Amino acid sequence: MRGKHVSGYRLAGGVAAVALVALTSGVAAQETGKTTLYGDLRVVTQDMLLRAADDGNNFLHPQHNYAQTRFYPNRQINTTNVHQLRPAWIFQTEVVDTMEVAPIVVDGVMYVTTAFNHVYALDAETGAQIWHYKHRMGPITTYCCGPNNRGVAVAGDRVYMGTLDAKLVALDAKTGKLVWEAEVGDPELGYSETMAPIVVEDKVIIGTNGGEYGIRGFVKAFSAADGKLLWTFYTISDGDRHLGTWRETDPMGRSLNRDIAAEKKRLAEMKAAGKDDFWQRLGGGVWQTPAYDPETRRLYFVVGNPSPDLDGSNRPGDNLYTDSLVSISVDTGEYVCHYQYIPHDVWDLDAVSPPILATVKDKDGKEVKGVLHGSKLPYVFVHRADDCSLIRWSEPMVPIENLWALPTPAGTRMLPGANGGVEWSAMAIHPGLHLAYAANLHQPMTYHVESTPYPGGKLWLGGAFKVIPTEEQWGNITAVDYDTGKIRWQVRTQQPMIGGLLATAGGLVFAGEGNGWFKAYDAATGAVLWQFQLGAGVNAPASSYTVKGKQYIVVGAGGNAQLDYKRGNDIVAFTLAD
Repeated sequence: MRGKHVSGYRLAGGVAAVALVALTSGVAAQETGKTTLYGDLRVVTQDMLLRAADDGNNFLHPQHNYAQTRFYPNRQINTTNVHQLRPAWIFQTEVVDTMEVAPIVVDGVMYVTTAFNHVYALDAETGAQIWHYKHRMGPITTYCCGPNNRGVAVAGDRVYMGTLDAKLVALDAKTGKLVWEAEVGDPELGYSETMAPIVVEDKVIIGTNGGEYGIRGFVKAFSAADGKLLWTFYTISDGDRHLGTWRETDPMGRSLNRDIAAEKKRLAEMKAAGKDDFWQRLGGGVWQTPAYDPETRRLYFVVGNPSPDLDGSNRPGDNLYTDSLVSISVDTGEYVCHYQYIPHDVWDLDAVSPPILATVKDKDGKEVKGVLHGSKLPYVFVHRADDCSLIRWSEPMVPIENLWALPTPAGTRMLPGANGGVEWSAMAIHPGLHLAYAANLHQPMTYHVESTPYPGGKLWLGGAFKVIPTEEQWGNITAVDYDTGKIRWQVRTQQPMIGGLLATAGGLVFAGEGNGWFKAYDAATGAVLWQFQLGAGVNAPASSYTVKGKQYIVVGAGGNAQLDYKRGNDIVAFTLAD
């Protein structure tokens, strides 16, 4: 339905939709909506993409800029007037399901995606639909953690999206018509796409899901012009390189309780039996968009867990590059450096939140180019960008108990649980305050191991991690001084947090909760300055943009399948009351 202008302070479940259809794979037809209001669209140049960090009109990247800071430079909406924020319009999609998209805005045109790979182009001032694309899903989709999509990339006159059936599609930005489609992976083997791609010059770069299905993870670059594959970087090293250095400790020097002798004995047995090809099914998905440094022409991304998640008995070694920060060349895909957080992970505490490039202080107090990562572990890690080495880690953001207790058939309790800490939720930073903002979960869990053979592209956890129903679950938003690692402030939330944050030059941090509340916090103190009830889980990261001199904040309220937060189908834009 078209966008609606609204006023007031509360949406009790949202405005009634014309078509509340939860689509399943294979149902949607691939077409452009008939109610199309074709308009002019300025071509998105590489120069625009490079200058996005200082662009107070558009929102050109899923995390606003190549550095992925999620810091919006417009200060029209600020700490003194945010209490006057009102809904400007609401748009309701056809799909009532998980919503994790960060809206992209180009010259007054907004692009949003839904679960099951619908794309909408909207008038960013009014919410009116311009066009609607529905991806024709293949016969097989295999995906973890809900049928979500985290958005599009824009470049030139095209819009690019990854799909649940492991395709990369290019759409005409003016009409929504399909230009080309390329296969990223084989969905029968467990590959799928939920991340937003990144475009650098003539390349569209995308990683892959599937770490729970025995895939071999990768990042690939495709030609933006025609979808031809240009290079592939595998996140699982071949031969014996995946074994690593047999590290026995975590980044803080605590024992991981690995039995290295037993692992090496098992490796020798597998080699003798000709079964040492397990690296081809070792997981290593890349869940989130890479950051890009144009000065060094390097990409930075984090890699997910090994397969099977909880059973390490048949995957000896460090399992490189799972659970790692990795940097590669954007031109060739060649490896530059990495840092592994948890070698031989058997707790599913993988790296999934998008990395951030920022100027940080090293151990001697000197300013250097750095990389920040919010971890499930649960710390904010600060690295040197040149060699990926670790500078510091923050104070823990949620409780840690019985850390690195090994999973057992009966179940072992350990904190944090398998969701974190920081899940896939995108952090934001405020460069002026030197603060990183992270959304955290506290979910006590027990870890159960059960050895099972590779099931051929089916779910392969090697056991289960289970929430403890008698223990309290909650979340928080944490502000970390990334030059010291000290926590500046924390605000506890009723439910575990998942979705992502947005910081602005107006001194604000925006974040949504699974109970439907969307809130603005004082970036310096954590004080809640404004809140609005949206009626469904606000589990998508917000974006901001400016049209005709008026700044807007926009967010999706569609809930979340992973944590079973109430589903919805609203895209809601806010602006200051006249």
